[in-house]
Amino acid sequence: MRTLCASTLIGEVFVIGFAGLVAMKDDSLSMAAVWSVCGVAMLLSVLLCGMITRPGGLQLGWVLQIALIASGVVVPVMFFLGAVFAVLWWASIHYGRKIDEAKARWAAQAEAADAADAAASAS
Repeated sequence: MRTLCASTLIGEVFVIGFAGLVAMKDDSLSMAAVWSVCGVAMLLSVLLCGMITRPGGLQLGWVLQIALIASGVVVPVMFFLGAVFAVLWWASIHYGRKIDEAKARWAAQAEAADAADAAASAS
């Protein structure tokens, strides 16, 4: 799960950066405000890559997804891109858990097979 979620978050870093470039064209927003908000969001995305498996990591990821969708107020295309990344976030969690469960089953089967081989060779 960690790898899929981290990949989604790194993709979001680039999308947030490009959204910041688009937001700079709005005359009512100062460059400092745009890059303060975008910088914090980009930093949060990178930090979340290491916090995914910790308590609250996935919930913070959902908060980031909601913030990305809400950023469509400033950059309208972010309504769409935020929704796309929210779906990717859900899929990363959902399928990542399935992959982790399958890996655990395979490891248990391999361990059982090794134990059976060791028992067979001992007798």
